Amino acid sequence: MIKQIVLATALTAFSISMAFAQDLRMTVWTGSDAHLGMLNDIAEEFESTHPGVTVNFETIPFSDYVRGLTLQLAGGNPPDLGWLLESSAPIFVDAGVLLDVSDKLRNDAAYNFSDLSQSAMTLWQSSDAIYGIPFSTSPYLTYYNASMFSSAGIATPNQMVKEGSWTWEALRIAAKKLSDPANGVYGFQSPDGLGYDSRIMHTLIPIVRSYGGEAWVNGKCGFDSPEAIQAITLYHQMIFDDKSTVPPGEQANFFTGGAAMTINQISRVSNLDEANFEWGLAPLPSGPSGESPTIGQAAIVAFARGQNTELAAEFLKYMTDTKNSATMAQFFPTARKSVLEGDAFLNSNSAFSAEQMQIVAAAISKGGVLPSHPAYPQIEAAMRPRFDALWQADAVIPSVMASVCRAIQPLL
Repeated sequence: MIKQIVLATALTAFSISMAFAQDLRMTVWTGSDAHLGMLNDIAEEFESTHPGVTVNFETIPFSDYVRGLTLQLAGGNPPDLGWLLESSAPIFVDAGVLLDVSDKLRNDAAYNFSDLSQSAMTLWQSSDAIYGIPFSTSPYLTYYNASMFSSAGIATPNQMVKEGSWTWEALRIAAKKLSDPANGVYGFQSPDGLGYDSRIMHTLIPIVRSYGGEAWVNGKCGFDSPEAIQAITLYHQMIFDDKSTVPPGEQANFFTGGAAMTINQISRVSNLDEANFEWGLAPLPSGPSGESPTIGQAAIVAFARGQNTELAAEFLKYMTDTKNSATMAQFFPTARKSVLEGDAFLNSNSAFSAEQMQIVAAAISKGGVLPSHPAYPQIEAAMRPRFDALWQADAVIPSVMASVCRAIQPLL
């Protein structure tokens, strides 16, 4: 009888523990050990105050992220939470697949929702609903191989910034001088080497905007404007005339010494952990229209059809509170004003100096977010095959850009 009671008690305890056991699944596009280590540390702290909860991060490669996430949602296997880019925000909000977390955030005084920059929240709010919180409002900046500049006796981008001569034309001249394509070394590499594929916009928009152009404005395509054509022509000449930019089909990685310059966000600094060269960080070059910092934004969202919506909203709140926003700011600049304006942000990443982090903060304050649209997936699908024609040496750029606009105008 006693054994039966003990067994029944054990089974009851097991049943209770199983009832409260919950696995949260969150999709991300990073495979960086440094990023995942930081995220797992945050998750472990959350788990310590939520017995029975386990948080698992699932990496989907960046180039396949939106497709992979969409397949999970369409297949009835949605994650509980995920990262989402600015370009995807409008379509996911309109599709009704994101969880409204406004009650969870607005009703918690300790969360301090008003500390979030409202300009950074534009894409993630609709009326009173809140569908995500930006964890990364990160500008694109210029990484450069200071050792290569020094060996060639060329002024670095930061020296040119001080002289007021840091322009895209100056970058072009420096890139040409620093290139040695016969030995697999180039002056410039597009973001992550994906400038002809998934990062076309990340590559072209910073140049186009500095020349006074834009992808689209008020429902009208702008890629065929004189300003955009002038900017894109410069980049095309770097690839095919100067042979100073890593061309389509070639592999040369800035982070391993294969290029003198690239543009990217501060999250990529972990790729320099084992660099055998001195490197520096500078703002994006200016153009005829002056400085035009470009910001990539990503938010943490919860999915309305996830298995653990209440808990997912709680974890979203936890990840984006002041403490954890400050932690993540070492790689992903936050939308929290108190963090960005504090000295802690300037010293948040040991890989960057306070002066370099000031460059980051200045670009955030002056920058514009990459283009987005409710039909962005369709726009991107329509653009990409037209852009393929641009990556030919004999491309007629005005004609190519006109074809891009014809393809996307009905969608705008």
